Amino acid sequence: MKYDSFFARSFSKHEQKKLGIGAFVSCFIIAATFCVLFKPEIRHFQVVNVKVSLRGGPKILAITEEVAKPKKPYFEIEQEKPICNVTHPRADLCEMNGDIRIHGNSSTIYLVSTYQLAAEKNNSWSIRPYARKGDNRAMDSVTNLTVKKVHISQEIPICSRNYTVPAVIFSTKGYAGNHFHDFTDVLIPLFQTSRRFNGEVQFLITNKMPWWINKYKPVLQRLSKYEIIDIDKEKEVLCYPSMTIGLKANKEFSIKTSESPYSMRDFTKFLKSTYSLKRKMAVRLKKNADDQGRKNMPRLLIISRSKTRRFANVEEIVTLARSLGFKVVVEETAENLAKIAKKVNSFDVLMGVHGAGLTNMVFLPEKAAVIQIVGLGMEWVSKVDFQIPAMDMNLKCLDYKISVNESSLIQQYPLEHHVLRDPPGNMISPQGWVSYRKIYLDQQDVKIDVNRFRGTLLKALELLRS
Repeated sequence: MKYDSFFARSFSKHEQKKLGIGAFVSCFIIAATFCVLFKPEIRHFQVVNVKVSLRGGPKILAITEEVAKPKKPYFEIEQEKPICNVTHPRADLCEMNGDIRIHGNSSTIYLVSTYQLAAEKNNSWSIRPYARKGDNRAMDSVTNLTVKKVHISQEIPICSRNYTVPAVIFSTKGYAGNHFHDFTDVLIPLFQTSRRFNGEVQFLITNKMPWWINKYKPVLQRLSKYEIIDIDKEKEVLCYPSMTIGLKANKEFSIKTSESPYSMRDFTKFLKSTYSLKRKMAVRLKKNADDQGRKNMPRLLIISRSKTRRFANVEEIVTLARSLGFKVVVEETAENLAKIAKKVNSFDVLMGVHGAGLTNMVFLPEKAAVIQIVGLGMEWVSKVDFQIPAMDMNLKCLDYKISVNESSLIQQYPLEHHVLRDPPGNMISPQGWVSYRKIYLDQQDVKIDVNRFRGTLLKALELLRS
């Protein structure tokens, strides 16, 4: 009250009003200055709304805090996992969704982002879309694609054509053209990568070979309903909502089910459906061989080779097999794939020296038998390339390992030579592959000891009874 009286006596009403406004402005300036100077420290404190409520009477106050949510910044830094995986031992792979643009013959693919990209992250990858990583002889012929994640503010090509389906990019170079590598490096990985789209996917191919496309057209058309694009000849900018660069591969001539929703049996069923193959299961022989009858005699296909790893006494093998109750056909499988598929599917046993011809086991009915003749030095490759995959296909595999006396190498090297005495039994390094192939794959034929081989054919009959 004393303060009020003194204030009233010392200043007029007009002067009091001016002084009040001045004090208000001064307080505002001081507060603003305080905020600017101490902003870094203030932001570490929680901003709260204080609610005061009366509980149990007028003298008790309860204070509750509501933490104010911080406002989003005007930009966000993308924290997603890398779109490309270059650590898998068999194949590099990029999978991405969003605004994807491929500038065809420049071999560059862009993923356009509206987020600011983290500066410390790698946003560019080099990918060779062929599933034989680590094999320089194969990979050197495959086009190197550049995949870039870019911000929308950067200089990027404008779309010429827009698509609404996903795309898969792969190469038909490397060892494509070899029957075994066509399947293990391209077709099986392509099945794993694109089957889930149920045909609603477009294939973009680099290193496209028209004859290869024509050979496997039924498979490609079953996996994709759309025209195949030769990306190396494409001058326009193609845009997709989703894209996979490279193919999913995880096992030689098979599928590792721990890394895929599909199995090798899924793949062989897919092939049989694609080529309209009728036989699902091999013949089931009766326990008593005398009651078998000629109608249900098991059919044996012996794959002959004209250049390397030939049978030197195929007539003796045929005579033995027929004496045991097999219907035998000897043939080199080098015709139209659809015809090969139907022919192989009609047999119960497939036999051949380790080589690409055994790849045709994919067309055999389930529970058929495969007899692989394992030459000197071929133990490891035979197991990895065909023995394990055959079991994955629900086939019964028998390996007949030849002796030194059954190999033509005995005519080229003395008995004490390391080629005969100590052939490689384990994995062959990429550096040693050329010399290995020259000796054990290209210079070796086999002359089967029919007396010794008799037991293997009897075992095949036994497997058809089980």
